[in-house]
Amino acid sequence: MRDHGDYESYRGIPPLAGLCSMARAVDGTWDLDQSLRRLKRLHYVLKRLHETLTAKITAEPIYELKTAFSYHAYLCAEQVSLIRRRVGEMREPPLGLDVIPDPALERLMDEVIAAPSTPDLLAGIYGVVLPAACDACRRLQTDAHPLADAPTVRVAKLIAFELQDVVTFGTEALRCLDDDSTQADREPWIGHLNRCLQAAGQLDGVEASDESVPEPWHSAQPYQYDKEPRRDERFRDPYNAGVNPEVFLYDEQFSAQDKTLMMYYKRLREIDVPEMMASILVELRDEEPWEFHMEMSRQLWDEARHAMMGEVGFVALGIDWRTIPINFTWSRNLNLQLDARQRHGVLFFIEQNLMPRNGKRYEWEVANESGDPLSALFQDFDWADEVLHAQIGRRWYVPRYKTLKEALDYGDDCWSKVLSHWKSYRDQGLTQHHNWWPELYAKACQIWGKDPDPRALEFQATYEDTRADLAKLD
Repeated sequence: MRDHGDYESYRGIPPLAGLCSMARAVDGTWDLDQSLRRLKRLHYVLKRLHETLTAKITAEPIYELKTAFSYHAYLCAEQVSLIRRRVGEMREPPLGLDVIPDPALERLMDEVIAAPSTPDLLAGIYGVVLPAACDACRRLQTDAHPLADAPTVRVAKLIAFELQDVVTFGTEALRCLDDDSTQADREPWIGHLNRCLQAAGQLDGVEASDESVPEPWHSAQPYQYDKEPRRDERFRDPYNAGVNPEVFLYDEQFSAQDKTLMMYYKRLREIDVPEMMASILVELRDEEPWEFHMEMSRQLWDEARHAMMGEVGFVALGIDWRTIPINFTWSRNLNLQLDARQRHGVLFFIEQNLMPRNGKRYEWEVANESGDPLSALFQDFDWADEVLHAQIGRRWYVPRYKTLKEALDYGDDCWSKVLSHWKSYRDQGLTQHHNWWPELYAKACQIWGKDPDPRALEFQATYEDTRADLAKLD
């Protein structure tokens, strides 16, 4: 039957599980090596993108970009894992996934991470690299044999589907931040990035190229990770540690409705967790296997989601969160005073302490009692996420110690070594630790249409001598 167009399936049911036509299936111009080469190049670029986005979270001041980088880094991590699994299915031990597939791609990614400004970074990632990755995925979908290499086609489809939304976000974000002068100044460098792609024969290497690898531009000065957190101008008084929300939350004299307001604050303040976790991933880049980075990236993204839940909670109440000091000294102090292993210890200690009766289950119970369905929804998923995070810690942190108790004690000890600088920040004039709670609470009561509880109005516990887990500081 040489005329493949005449092939008939049973009563016209699409043949080959709907993967393709018979005419396409009989084309044998594909092989496993081509599939592997393209997947490995895509893997390299997505892994470098994951590293770049993660490294930029801490010092990026714009909140919307912190959360977006957290999400996009996680998506890249998921996509890298998809490719690693697929490559591992293709007669390929050892996988060779740590080999740089092309020096021009290495130069491309070195240039992007070294971008000198946020708009330049956005232009490099969302204007050059990710569109090239999307194109590579679409070509792989078309060129790979749809039956023999169906798993690879599926991987390419999934990656292209997710990346398109990411590109759309980044393009719009760049439009919001850019102006004509910065665009003009950046054009030569964008051309440089495109020449890197040309020298590589495009991201997937499908084009012949005799061009040499372009010389370094911004990457002539190697990128250095900045572990000091930064916030944009909407974050007023970020050194303020004048309100300890945990003391309020666990005080039985206060109502559940009043506590939801404090829980929204606690959620929004969690943007400091990605700022800290990013430093762990960057500094342990070569010391832990990929699976560690994959799972920790999921946890980092979850913490960014939690912060956005707090943001949404305040918007739902009609309260401008920009009037509230969102403290960043926890991530700042940990990043500047501890090494990556010590920070991981603190993170694990905190996550484990969220599991007992007075932890996440308690917050969910309070939210349900409050009559605020949005708070109940958020705390329900927040609790589920934190259970996952505790499991991640037990997989990747605890095995370094002889017992769980030893692992917990180490984290507690590391946290105890962190100087809060409460008085120092005040003495330097960085903050007066203003008690912002009464004003916020009074505003919420006005929205709720109720009289404030005098006891809640008088609340004034600070972080001066008490940690977030209510342990006393020396």
